[in-house]
Amino acid sequence: MEFIILPILYGLSGFFMKISDDIYDEKHNKLLASLVGVLCGICCAIVTGSSVDGAYIFIGILIGNLLGLKVDGIHHVVTLAVFLLLLCFLSVPHLNLIILAVIILSALIDEIGNDNEKIYSMSKFLMYFFDYRFTMKVVVLILAVLGYLNIWTFVFFLCFEISYEIGRVLFEKYLINLNF
Repeated sequence: MEFIILPILYGLSGFFMKISDDIYDEKHNKLLASLVGVLCGICCAIVTGSSVDGAYIFIGILIGNLLGLKVDGIHHVVTLAVFLLLLCFLSVPHLNLIILAVIILSALIDEIGNDNEKIYSMSKFLMYFFDYRFTMKVVVLILAVLGYLNIWTFVFFLCFEISYEIGRVLFEKYLINLNF
């Protein structure tokens, strides 16, 4: 069951995260962005409450974004509130603080590098690397190979990332032209 539900929830989390951001940033629709953010928060909280590795991933992303000052809209605040509220009712697994710190640092590095013109101007490689936030992907893979995370966590995290990119493409091709 875990191998069916978790990748779906990771995927939905990534998709809703990107759609919420794009609706807020491009369409300036705070209400719809917040509603989609609620869906994101629900999916992320369920994964966090049901999987130690999922907790590392989503708490790491959350704290990395907070430290990177990327929580920049009401949709992020609503998503965060839903996530934290649900975690009050779910049991959060015990986490190794060193592993969590490594994942937080990787998420923070990705957020600092993403959309950073100074870094992008250094090379095409760095632009691509940070545009697609590869630091955390590499770190999660290394932690999985070393046995600190389950290798399936890396696969599930790729489901999150692929769905995030699918959300980007769908928004840019279809949703950006809709009136909402």
